[in-house]
Amino acid sequence: MTDSDIQPYKISVPDSKVDRLKQKLDLYDLPTELSVSESPPWERGPPIADISRLARYWRNGYDWRKHEARLNATLPQFMTTIILENFGTYDIHFVHAKAEGVNEENAIPLLFAHGWPGSFLEVSKILPLLVNGDGKASPRFHVVAPSLVDFGFSGPSLKAGFTVKQHGEICHQLMLKLGYDQYVVQGGDLGYGIARYLALTYPSHCVAHHINLALPGKPTADKHPDLHAKIQSTPLTDWEKRGLARGSRHEKSGGGYMAIQSTRPQTIGIALAASPVALLAWIYDKLHSWTDGYDWTDDEILTWISIYEFSTAGPAGSLKIYFDENNSSDGPPFFWTCGQEYSHGSKLGISRFPAELSLPPKLWHHIMGEVVLMKEHDKGGHFAAWEVPDALVGDLREMFGRGGGAEGVVKGRSGYDERRKEEAK
Repeated sequence: MTDSDIQPYKISVPDSKVDRLKQKLDLYDLPTELSVSESPPWERGPPIADISRLARYWRNGYDWRKHEARLNATLPQFMTTIILENFGTYDIHFVHAKAEGVNEENAIPLLFAHGWPGSFLEVSKILPLLVNGDGKASPRFHVVAPSLVDFGFSGPSLKAGFTVKQHGEICHQLMLKLGYDQYVVQGGDLGYGIARYLALTYPSHCVAHHINLALPGKPTADKHPDLHAKIQSTPLTDWEKRGLARGSRHEKSGGGYMAIQSTRPQTIGIALAASPVALLAWIYDKLHSWTDGYDWTDDEILTWISIYEFSTAGPAGSLKIYFDENNSSDGPPFFWTCGQEYSHGSKLGISRFPAELSLPPKLWHHIMGEVVLMKEHDKGGHFAAWEVPDALVGDLREMFGRGGGAEGVVKGRSGYDERRKEEAK
């Protein structure tokens, strides 16, 4: 592959789209709401008062152009094309920031894979920490953060059956196109599935992966006798008990979105495309419920959701992956089964945050691969890169830094300026 078609990119949403958004925000109706005594806030979904306030501000006060300019000024963005066999040619938008203060050939290439309902925006808080280091002893990274197909400013999927595997292929080809024959991956949500696909399929290229959502299968006595015996004899910690309770609550009352998006994405997609207020409610529900008390500002919420409203594939595009993944002709959905395979050759790091959607017992994760880092935190949820960027970056620095379980895993790239180290002796 060549890099001849990689071009700098600036977000520039047409005035017509911004005007159209405001027109659609001029007229909408909201349902009535039960009193707090009858139904506590958030029990049935986002409070009507919150949606009303945010919709008014989106129409009359929020300044997309200010945030568009900020994203363009702080995130080095590019566009390229990737050809995917049997699926066609895709325009791929991505952030690509190179490490500072280190020889370029020594920085560790890191792919950041977002999920739903996230976007490339999630990388913005961890990006400067990864490329700049801490000024002391942390490794530095070249960071690549693509908009997945159907998300952000990448193109739409062209055929049915565009699953996690296809998203992974796009990401792998992008890293090779950028000249990164070996790289590491960080991901959660859909990014978890992408990281697992790359680790299982291309372990000589994706030499390590770090995930902040992990879905391991339960070790069994016949397939994992030693591990199973250890699990049986190891009491759960209080942290693990709370995590299992959190997962149980989510399964009981938080999974309706997945059932809809996996079976009738077009039905809800019509609502999201027709009404920005529907889009606001659909995503804001997750921003609140999947975080650990994170204090969202109105501008943060609306920038996050505006990227969906203005996305190339449209507000409904990101739902396609749920249907395609759960109706794959390749067999059981890869996303749900990839945690049952062992990633030979690609080291594994796991960060666990207390408000994550699924938190199986720690020992289960050892069926997934060589676990070189396992950290449990006392704060954070599903959007760790946004909620607790210092904690997530700290784990990456530990995993890939000196003495870490994945130190030197990328051949010839330590993350440090070895030349300066030798000169200082």
